[in-house]
Amino acid sequence: MGRSRLFRVVSALVVLAALAGYLMVQYITGRTVAEGCTVTSADGSSGKGRTYRMSTEQASNAATISAVGTARGLPERAVTIALATALQESGLRNIEHGDRDSLGLFQQRPSQGWGTEEQILDPVYSAGEFYRHLAKVPGYSRLPLTVAAQRVQRSGFPQAYAKHEPDAALLSAALTGRSPTSLNCTPPRTTAVKADPATVRAELVRAFGKDVLPAQESSAEDGKGAAGAPATGVVSIPVRAADAAGDDDAARRGWELAHWAVAQSEKLGLQEVAYAGRVWEAGVGWRTDGKESATPQVRLRLVH
Repeated sequence: MGRSRLFRVVSALVVLAALAGYLMVQYITGRTVAEGCTVTSADGSSGKGRTYRMSTEQASNAATISAVGTARGLPERAVTIALATALQESGLRNIEHGDRDSLGLFQQRPSQGWGTEEQILDPVYSAGEFYRHLAKVPGYSRLPLTVAAQRVQRSGFPQAYAKHEPDAALLSAALTGRSPTSLNCTPPRTTAVKADPATVRAELVRAFGKDVLPAQESSAEDGKGAAGAPATGVVSIPVRAADAAGDDDAARRGWELAHWAVAQSEKLGLQEVAYAGRVWEAGVGWRTDGKESATPQVRLRLVH
């Protein structure tokens, strides 16, 4: 009995020491909030909504898939189908391996005419190819998701896409801007990314197309002021009703751009994203700011 009691006491002390060490590390590093991204449905605040958690890498890829779809004028349903497919094929990770010569987010095969290895491993290209094939499926938006996805993928497990539809629908509602402030990311406190306005603008154009940044604003596109002043660290994206994908709802377009930026915050070194009186701050989340520009725009502030 004495040995048994001693063993329990020692075990308890070891557990307490481990817990104390973990809490100390959290305190020293300041990482009291888990890194990664969360999407919550509109009624999530009541505790009844759906929540989907993912890494910042997955969020970045999901946002790219959505942006490429809406840039082509495709409906939210197309984005949902694409996201469910990528969730099944790769877990929203741009992997360099797969069955036979399958690669990338959608596990596309160079040998089957999907493109070169380099092209397929480019999320913008691979998403574009998926949508190009999906658009050829008659009535795809009215088909069951598994059927529409299978018409493109020709998978050996066509029913596997179905289990991802709820999460894909949640993601697409946020990433197409229909559900404001529903996406929140907590990027690592330290990052090796060198924040650069020109890179941010280049990624915007790659994902959404050249019209996302009007040509007349070229004086600001490199992050410089009017007389070649130093970079300000702020990128402004105008929000115009005509930019909306499939409708004229400028507010939805604005939230689409804002959520894209939040999802790309680690990759591009973004500290704040502001739109329509709300501000997302890295490590903090969304808050009400109350400051709205006379001209609708999404403002991105880069890490100093």
